[in-house]
Amino acid sequence: MYNSDTPIRAELPSSKQLLRSTILAAISALVLLVVVVLPAEYGIDPTGAGRALRLTEMGDIKQQLAAEAAADAAAAAPAAQSPAAGTLGMATASAAGIPVTAAVAAAPKASAQAAAPKIAWRDEMPLTLAPGEGKEIKLKMAQGAKAQYAWVVEGGEVNFDTHGDAPGKSISYEKGRAVSSDAGVLEAAFTGNHGWYWRNRGQSSVTVILRTRGDYTEIKKML
Repeated sequence: MYNSDTPIRAELPSSKQLLRSTILAAISALVLLVVVVLPAEYGIDPTGAGRALRLTEMGDIKQQLAAEAAADAAAAAPAAQSPAAGTLGMATASAAGIPVTAAVAAAPKASAQAAAPKIAWRDEMPLTLAPGEGKEIKLKMAQGAKAQYAWVVEGGEVNFDTHGDAPGKSISYEKGRAVSSDAGVLEAAFTGNHGWYWRNRGQSSVTVILRTRGDYTEIKKML
């Protein structure tokens, strides 16, 4: 029974040709990973090509949705420790002969005494967000520069993304969902614009007030 001709040795690819094909395939896979997969899936765009192809925006949206889903799962978990801690505190106060009402009244005083001293801020910027609206404020910073910040939401809660960008570079420092305030130190991973994006997912308008100080040359509201 005749099936096929056996190829002669001259028709088979040489070791050099196989090696070249393997190297070309590996390079092609690496290019696709950097130019397409990383921007589209994770919002990471080291070359800038993903932003030009509008793939980075897709990746940012996917990461934000993943963060929101994780936040929903965390919010759904039962928080059983707080009531137990309160009951234990009242039981301890009762055992020590201290009236429960006195122990409860003493808590706000202790919190007030532990409050940090008032900070002299360099800039204060308010943003009003209608339902569904998003806005951002950026600081112009050099690599390694640090800026202290604190922001608070009046009238509700917001979703936020602390991030930075520069030509061919982007980074997300922190994201959150249904948050009413945040504070800390922002350290620039590279020279460029670094700041915050807030979105109001509530049913009524809110006002975000951002206070900053530190190593930045400019603060601006992004259009």
